[in-house]
Parts: sequence; C-alpha cells; structure tokens
Amino acid sequence: MSTIEFSTQFDGLRRTLYSFALNLTKDEESARDLVQETAFKAFKYRDRYQPQTNLRAWLMTIMRNAFINDYRKRKRRQTLNDNTSNDYLLDSGRETVSNQGESKVMMEEMFEVINTLEDWARIPFLLHFRGFKYEEIAEQLNVPLGTIKSRIFFARHKLQAQMQSLYSAKQIEDILS
Repeated sequence: MSTIEFSTQFDGLRRTLYSFALNLTKDEESARDLVQETAFKAFKYRDRYQPQTNLRAWLMTIMRNAFINDYRKRKRRQTLNDNTSNDYLLDSGRETVSNQGESKVMMEEMFEVINTLEDWARIPFLLHFRGFKYEEIAEQLNVPLGTIKSRIFFARHKLQAQMQSLYSAKQIEDILS
C-alpha cells in the first residue's frame, strides 16, 4: 500500500479515531494529542500493516496502546499540576519532615516500662523486639519454644496495659509501626 493510499484511508477514519480518543481521555485536547500520536505511530510502522486486514482495528489498537502507555508513564511520575500563579516556590518532590520529638519521648518511656518487667519476660521480649525469631530465642536461652512464646505474649500484654494508661491506642500503634 502506498503512502498516498494509506494517508487517504487514515483521513477517512480520523473522525472515528477522534471519537474513540475522546472516549478514552474525556478531554478534547488530550484526544487530539492521542490522534496525533496514533497518526505518527501508524505512519512510522505502516510497513507492518497487512493491506487486506481491518485498518480501523489496527489504528484503534495503536491508539489504545498509546493511551495505556501514556497513562502508565504519568502514574509512575505522579506529577503535581501546579495551577497556581508562580508567586510561590513549590517543591513537590520533597517529602514532609515530621517532628520525631514526641516519638523519642514515647520510646524512652516504653523502654522504662520494659525495664520494669521481670527478667524471665523482659529478656525474651527484647530479643524478639530486636528481630530474633522464637526458635532462635528458645535455643539461645535453652528454654522450650512454647515457653518463649508465652513469655513474649505476657510481656506484650503487660507492656500494652501500662502504655495505654499513658497514651492512646493510636499513638502507641504509630510509634510501634
């Protein structure tokens, strides 16, 4: 198929493509851009088109794939559209910094409460808190696995009860996560 024939057939389908693009994007300007992108790709890869097949379906597949690829790109970038005047400097790429002072004080108080536990509950709890697995703790302390699990469970509940008298459940959850 020659370039002129291809161009003529493409022009005949332009309104259909625009309608499909408008349906995908829900925006007239974006739909025009999508039709333009489809035209570019169709002419670039027209040698891959099989002349006796459905040109409309081939073009709509190109358009749909271009739309999906663009959507994925925008999703990855997660850009912030700034529609405000440029009177203010915005830095949307930086994360907000939170004040860790309250967390630090709460952690210090939590460790004070942990230190009030008896050794048989405090030591397994601290080992588990530091990332050791139950089996590792049981082996290290030479105590049965079920006993270790019970001691950690007991220490956790005692710690929760004492901390709840000081803080709300939400505050405790935020600190421990």
